[in-house]
Amino acid sequence: SAGIVRPKTSPLTPVGELVAAYHDWLVGRGLAAATVLRYENLARRFLQERFDEMGRRFLEDLSATHVVAFLLRESERVSVGAAKGRVAELRALLRFLFVRGLTPRALASAVPPVAGWHDTGLPVGLAVDDVQRLLDSCDRGQSIGVRDFAILMLVARLGLRSVEVARLQLGDVDWRAGEMTVRGKGGHRDRLPLPCDVGEALTVYLSEARPSTSVREVFLMSKAPRRPIRADLVGDVTRRACRRAGLPIVAAHRLRHALATEMLHRGATLIEVSQVLRHRDLATTAIYAKVDLTTLRQVAQPWPGAGQ
Repeated sequence: SAGIVRPKTSPLTPVGELVAAYHDWLVGRGLAAATVLRYENLARRFLQERFDEMGRRFLEDLSATHVVAFLLRESERVSVGAAKGRVAELRALLRFLFVRGLTPRALASAVPPVAGWHDTGLPVGLAVDDVQRLLDSCDRGQSIGVRDFAILMLVARLGLRSVEVARLQLGDVDWRAGEMTVRGKGGHRDRLPLPCDVGEALTVYLSEARPSTSVREVFLMSKAPRRPIRADLVGDVTRRACRRAGLPIVAAHRLRHALATEMLHRGATLIEVSQVLRHRDLATTAIYAKVDLTTLRQVAQPWPGAGQ
């Protein structure tokens, strides 16, 4: 289907054939392209590991023990949040195998949940000066630098998610009204004001750096074929900017955190931050109260006996 590129695994191998069928099953269930890719990657690792061990009998005698052992190995090298994602990905694969009659037992329920407390950490952002260093690192004398600068501006100034940047289309920008439509999670569409500096970055990219093509997505790959960028390229752009600026490597999402933190420092309320980040639940935004140290000091009660 459009927007979803099949992996390079050869369809001539048993694992390749099975992953291709799994791909079609996922697409048929209406999953987003980035989700399909993530689910396929885990499926390929799991199935290839079984194939290397068992050969063409790699699905025979597949048991909960094999499933749990694989999940434990995966969880050792990723964060708690990513490990929870592995649980969902593995359950989907096992459900597919059972539905297609490839395994005699429904093993999806054998995948254990990953424990993890909610909202125990602090949202880690970047300092304002560091965000500016990332932006300044883009070589706007080159087409790819102009594109990357516009991408980073959308994330840093408007808090767009990577997938929202990738989905942005030419018709989503209302130049007369100074607004843009963001295609967010769950099919939601939100209208955001278009700040002058962000609008200028987009204008320069569209008029001077974007190739002439019938593709409607705003951001395109820098090399032929001129396809729309995938969401993960936004992360690549951010990491390259970190290297150029001499900063620790961070994910694009950290720029959203930086925007929220800076808004609070400038006096914005949590409701205002929630509106900019387009959180559907204010509880999602409430974690940023932890970094609003000024307000926390105002509401903090003296420790009993501290004055003695």
